[in-house]
Amino acid sequence: MSKRVELHEEFINGVATYDLTINSKSGITVRVYEPERKSNDDSKFPIVLHFHGGGFCISQYDWAMYYHVYTKFARMARAVDRRIRDKLAEPDRELARSDFNRVFLIGDSSGGNLVHAVVAPAGEVDLSPVRLAGAVPVHPGFVRSVRSESEKRKEFETPFLTVDMVDKFLAMALPRGSTKDHPITCLMGEAAPPLSGMKFPPYMVAVAENDLIKEMRLGLTIWIMKRLTRHVINMS
Repeated sequence: MSKRVELHEEFINGVATYDLTINSKSGITVRVYEPERKSNDDSKFPIVLHFHGGGFCISQYDWAMYYHVYTKFARMARAVDRRIRDKLAEPDRELARSDFNRVFLIGDSSGGNLVHAVVAPAGEVDLSPVRLAGAVPVHPGFVRSVRSESEKRKEFETPFLTVDMVDKFLAMALPRGSTKDHPITCLMGEAAPPLSGMKFPPYMVAVAENDLIKEMRLGLTIWIMKRLTRHVINMS
């Protein structure tokens, strides 16, 4: 699951991968999953931008679990004849073939928090030529300082994630002196900006049935629902 997957700019099973540096000073980089297309196919593909989870502290974008998910996403978009990429020219050309009018944000766990943090202010500014077409926080890391019943019972703890681990991750990630009621983790806290009146794209929240902090995430999601005009909850 956490094994790192090397880049392959040649198409393997209909998908090629490469990295693009967004900001050379900060080193922010995105890994692109490009589906194959026929040489005469000039259609534009939607963009899915994923923020990976890991409690703001661990996990990497090149881990195998993400690779398997996003190569499948790319193949679902289009699976066509094999084509080899020119390392210098192709990335720019593929960006030109991307449909910036259909940009979707997805994030798992703490990445779901980042999705919300991007979407909330984005509705108040002109992003042209980019248009956010949808947002999908997947079991986002919405918490509060007060323990939920499921956290107290610790019934869904696993060797991979415990309540104590969540506490330690957030203690390291949030600004010094902050609590879990910080706006990045608690959307209904006093310090969080109001959602009423904000212009959100279609917004789907997925909450896992056996999530360690399911009650808190579901409660905050319902709170969001009451303030947005378009929403979906997916209990899996």
